[in-house]
Amino acid sequence: MFTLPPLPFADGALAPVVSANTLSFHYGKHHKAYVDNLNNLVKGTEFESATLERIIGDSAGKPDRAGMFNNAAQIWNHTFYWSSLTPGGGGKPAGRLASMIDSDLGGYDQFRKDFAAAAVSQFGSGWAWLVAEGGKLKVVKTGNAEVPLTRGQTPLLTIDVWEHAYYLDYQNRRGDYVNAVIDKLLNWGFAADKLPRS
Repeated sequence: MFTLPPLPFADGALAPVVSANTLSFHYGKHHKAYVDNLNNLVKGTEFESATLERIIGDSAGKPDRAGMFNNAAQIWNHTFYWSSLTPGGGGKPAGRLASMIDSDLGGYDQFRKDFAAAAVSQFGSGWAWLVAEGGKLKVVKTGNAEVPLTRGQTPLLTIDVWEHAYYLDYQNRRGDYVNAVIDKLLNWGFAADKLPRS
């Protein structure tokens, strides 16, 4: 059975960018619901003891497994999102990641602009991602529960732009939320650890 993974920080640690109130609903209600739903969907099936990655890979693009895909992918996406955030984060990265941002994405300022634009312009619910593909970095966005894994991309960081991620704190000001996450919470150490070795 799948379980709700623990948060990598205390409930109020992301405030004021993400309040403890938002976190209690986002993690304690939404993320937990995906776990509960997936457990119900896989019970008694071949996926009962499978990994999230296997379920995502085997159910992507299959209408008869859409519920399974959506819940498995949302568990994966949310767990990745929490790890993409850290108290006192944000700002510019260092080391190899910084060099790749310079060479592949036109420098940090251009990356920041493009990452924010991907998050703000995602129509409806979804995600903005920094990914690695073919030895280079890219900024991409996905709708609903979609995840870059199904495109052969390696996720490094993500921002959740489903309304439940920000609406209690920012109402319709998605851009303010996105800018605050980029400037104050992005976990560059996590991204560096996920970067494939060349």
